[in-house]
Amino acid sequence: MKRSLGILAALALLLAACSGGDDATEATADNPVTIEMWIAFSDDARLGFAQDRAADFNANHPEYIVEVTSFDSYNTVFEQAQLAIDEGNPPEIIHFFEAATQEALDAVDADGNPIFASVTEAIDGRDEVLGEPVVIDDVVSAANNYYTIDDQLYSMPWNTSSTTMFSNMDILSAAGIAEPPATWAEVEAACDAIMALPDAPSEGCITWPNHGWFFEQSLGQAGVDLANNDNGRSARATEVNLNSDAAVEYVQWWSALEDAGHYVYTGLQRDWDGTSAAFQAQNVAMLIFSSSDTTALTDAGVENGFDVRSSFMPYNQDRDYAGNLIGGATLWMTNGLDAAQQDGALGFMNFFSNPDNAADWHQLTGYIPITNEAGNLLATEGWYDESPNSAVASDQLNAAADTPASTGALLGNFVAIRDVTTAAIEDVLVNDVDPEVRMKSAQDEAQQLLDEYNELFGE
Repeated sequence: MKRSLGILAALALLLAACSGGDDATEATADNPVTIEMWIAFSDDARLGFAQDRAADFNANHPEYIVEVTSFDSYNTVFEQAQLAIDEGNPPEIIHFFEAATQEALDAVDADGNPIFASVTEAIDGRDEVLGEPVVIDDVVSAANNYYTIDDQLYSMPWNTSSTTMFSNMDILSAAGIAEPPATWAEVEAACDAIMALPDAPSEGCITWPNHGWFFEQSLGQAGVDLANNDNGRSARATEVNLNSDAAVEYVQWWSALEDAGHYVYTGLQRDWDGTSAAFQAQNVAMLIFSSSDTTALTDAGVENGFDVRSSFMPYNQDRDYAGNLIGGATLWMTNGLDAAQQDGALGFMNFFSNPDNAADWHQLTGYIPITNEAGNLLATEGWYDESPNSAVASDQLNAAADTPASTGALLGNFVAIRDVTTAAIEDVLVNDVDPEVRMKSAQDEAQQLLDEYNELFGE
């Protein structure tokens, strides 16, 4: 059994002790209620932000103590959460990546009760909780569309990104290129010119991590669903499609770039650090990456003496552009909390993403402002005039058509299916396997994973 199925099997063993039951806790300054939040960030900047916001909330609400615990990855926090749930002592708030959405929705206890509560249902039409204005209705459309299921937001969107491209404009200008390439054909032409320079970048022209997320983005751009039933949105996804014409075209283009010496593969799957380092060292001219690092990459250009410009992820010019989709994660609230615990969790989540905090989070990282009001605040303050790169991810997501393909898939065993995609692409890049043949075998493996998942959790 694959890893993500094992996680859900363990989640389904939730003990009755997980529920808050009928013993209500009264929140007072003398007897404060503790709210635990587990997040998948351990770096000083992002963890520090979360801890500082918790401290602010605690100061404003002495009847609560929000405690932030960090983990080194989304996978780790997911795995540790299932252990805590199994032991009957889960945190009140858990940070899960978007690919875990279907699995979190399907997770139930031994009595069939959901492990996670619907945030919409818990807020129950209120416009404030503990005096904190409710921001759930102001979440930007790209995140709202992805995480809304049956007209409800089951989790509170927090860190939302997209795939954008970062260009070293000093290198591009030297090659006679005035603007970052917008299409695959323009990337090819730009790379031909860049690599013909007498002082061409030492490693190659362009790079990005080998991660299934980029593959999914290409399908969204082409308007092609990853799964049936409207990408799992009109009904549970029962079929996955890794070898559609659009999928094969993307892998073929990727492979052709590598064969031409333009794309640089670091040799490691999901190598975010290596690809970013190559760009920052000016060993490549362009980097397709998560917009969550917009601030860091822009600052790195300043520190190293070159101009970094962000632009939309290049798309296949032979297909109509439908739009890019989101990445990132949301905050899920444990089901069965008593009234004081639930209001503490809800109050903090809404405080956490109020306009000021959401704007500060965006400026710190590059994750998009998660609410419209936060974006308006940044625009009014002149932030986007000062930092035009910071507007690109939001502009790209706003340019997407409101279709299942550009919204993104809800899919069981999604993480394992992503790993299948990543391994297949590595086979193409490293072992020169034919893309069409390799994506067909990946399709068969992915379908088996989805079938196994639905046997356990399908209706």
